[in-house]
Amino acid sequence: MEEKVTLSVIKADVGSLVGHSMVHEELLKIALTSLNSAKEQKIIIDSYVTHAGDDIELIMTHRRGEESEEIHKLAWSIFKAATEKAKELKLYGAGQDLLKDAFSGNIKGMGPGVAEMEFFERKSDPVIVFMADKTSPGAWNYPLYKIFADPFNTSGLVIDPSMHDGFIFEVLDIRDNKTIKLNCPEALYDLLMFIGATNRYLVKKVFRKKDNEIAAVTSTQKLSLIAGKYVGKDDPVMIVRCQSGFPAVGEVLEPFAFSYTVDGWMRGSHHGPIMPVSFKDAHPTRFDGPPRVIAAGFQLANGKLIGPQDMFDDPAFDEVRRQTNIIANYFRAHGPFEPHRLGLDDMEYTTMPEIMKKLKDKFK
Repeated sequence: MEEKVTLSVIKADVGSLVGHSMVHEELLKIALTSLNSAKEQKIIIDSYVTHAGDDIELIMTHRRGEESEEIHKLAWSIFKAATEKAKELKLYGAGQDLLKDAFSGNIKGMGPGVAEMEFFERKSDPVIVFMADKTSPGAWNYPLYKIFADPFNTSGLVIDPSMHDGFIFEVLDIRDNKTIKLNCPEALYDLLMFIGATNRYLVKKVFRKKDNEIAAVTSTQKLSLIAGKYVGKDDPVMIVRCQSGFPAVGEVLEPFAFSYTVDGWMRGSHHGPIMPVSFKDAHPTRFDGPPRVIAAGFQLANGKLIGPQDMFDDPAFDEVRRQTNIIANYFRAHGPFEPHRLGLDDMEYTTMPEIMKKLKDKFK
C-alpha cells in the first residue's frame, strides 16, 4: 500500500557570521552530519541543508507525518548543537531563535519556523521551497494570492479544468490564534480584506477546492509574540506544489518578478522591498538587507529530493533585482520616518518601548 510522504522545512537563526548576514560553514556541517546520520538510522528518507541569510534551513522528507516528535526533536538537537558551535566561534546572536531551554515534544512555539505538508506523491511531483530572510510570515500573503487566486498571474485558473474551480485559503489570525477557510474565487474580496493586513492575518495553508488536496503551506511563527519582545525577525519558509492540477512552476515564481513591500529589514523595524536572489546572493548586508527570498526546486521520487534547482538563478529576475535597489534607495531616504520605519503598533515589539519608558515622566 502506498504511503504518504511528509515534507518538513524547519529553520532557525542560531548565530551569524559578521552581524546578521550569513551562516558559518561549521554550523552547516553540523546540520549536514546530523541529517546524514538520521538517514542511516531511517528516521528520515532524504534531506537538504542550506541557508537564507543568517538562518539554517533544514529540508527533510520522511513517513512520520506532520508535527512528528522525532523529526522536531532531530531539528531541535541540530539547532542546539549549532548554537554551541556559534558560541564557541563568538558568532553574532548565538542561539537567537531558541526561546526555550528544553524540547517539549514539538518545536512549534519554541522559536524556529516550521512548514510541513503530508501527501501522496503524484506520478511527477515538483515542489518549490521558498526561504526568506529579514522579513515576517506576512511576506507570503501577496505571492500566495497571486499564485492561487489571480488569473492575471496564473492563467491555469482560467484555462486548466483541474484548477478552474479555484482554491481554499486557510487564514490565521495570529493575535487571537483562530483560523478561517475562504473558498476562492467566491470569497476573494473577503480574503483580500484579511490578508492585506500582513502583520495580523497570515495565509497558513492553501488547498485545491475540487478534492481538498494540499497545495501550499507556510511557517506562521512570530518570534515577537512568543517572546513578548523583539528578538529577531521571523524569516519565514513556504512549500508550494506545482504542475498537474496545481499552478505551473512559472506561475508560482511569477509574483516575485515584482518587488513588493514587506516588513523587517534592519532591526525588524522597517518596510522595504523584497529581492528574489540566487543561493549565492542570500547574504544580505545593505542596512542588513534588503529582505531576500531564495527558491529551491525539487522533484520528489519515492521520498527522495531530486535537486535542488536554484529557481531565481535566472537573468529573467535581473530587472526586479534592479528595481529592488531603486525602491530600497527610496525607502532609505526616509531615515527614521514612516513609512520606512514601521508604524507604532508594530514598534511595540522592538526596543522602542524601553526608550518610551525612559522618557515617560518628561511628558507634561
